[in-house]
Amino acid sequence: MKLIVLSDIHLTVEGRPIIGINPSERLDLALAHAGRHHPDAARYVLLGDLAHLGQNRAYRALAGRMNALGKPFTPMLGNHDNRENFRKAFPDAPDDGAGFVQSYLDTATDRLIFLDTLHPEATPHHSGHLCAARLGWLERALNGAGGRRISVFMHHPPLAVGFPGMDAIALANPADFWAIAKGKIAHLFCGHVHRTISGQTHGAGFSIFKSPAHQMPMDMTSADSALSVAEPGAYGIILLNDDAIIAHSEDFTLNLASESDPASA
Repeated sequence: MKLIVLSDIHLTVEGRPIIGINPSERLDLALAHAGRHHPDAARYVLLGDLAHLGQNRAYRALAGRMNALGKPFTPMLGNHDNRENFRKAFPDAPDDGAGFVQSYLDTATDRLIFLDTLHPEATPHHSGHLCAARLGWLERALNGAGGRRISVFMHHPPLAVGFPGMDAIALANPADFWAIAKGKIAHLFCGHVHRTISGQTHGAGFSIFKSPAHQMPMDMTSADSALSVAEPGAYGIILLNDDAIIAHSEDFTLNLASESDPASA
């Protein structure tokens, strides 16, 4: 099973740029590139921060693009999102019964769990949180996996990754998450940091994906969480094989340049 992951899309309205990058144009390029090179993808996962300012028009534009693909997709929420406006554009988005955008998807061998870490009142601002209701739902989803290999998708990482500014606005209560998830999950997929990062924590592998638009610079000293650089835009590719979970990062803007250069053929 192949999944395409688009994290931190940050759609704006009227083509408003972010550090000179138009997120709408980048999304169109990413979708075209993924469609051309990965027509066998079974599903697209939108890993939060879908709209930069949580605006209705941005969500409607995103819904139109995703519906036009003709592929299943799972939209998720991040700290830049607005849950109410999101639901207007995605009325069929999953609901965990408590109003949160949480769901799971089962295959013969795997259970994929999608969490909602958006908490507008979080301290500090832009950090994530899993309340008691969401944690209870997660525990039930984990315990009901029926022996399937489990991967969890969430916008905010429940771990520090070495960027002080971003670590300060990660999941605010990671201990609560790991008290439930430790020893039960094979892999964790996150966004939020705008950087390709991988490793292992609490016995599980983890992968963090870059944005199709702007990226976090490799700055491991600054406490600023708003640093951005115009590095290549990327999307993720996940392969769920019988004997492995594999995560790739595709710097599609670099490859678009090489595809258009006759000298590279």
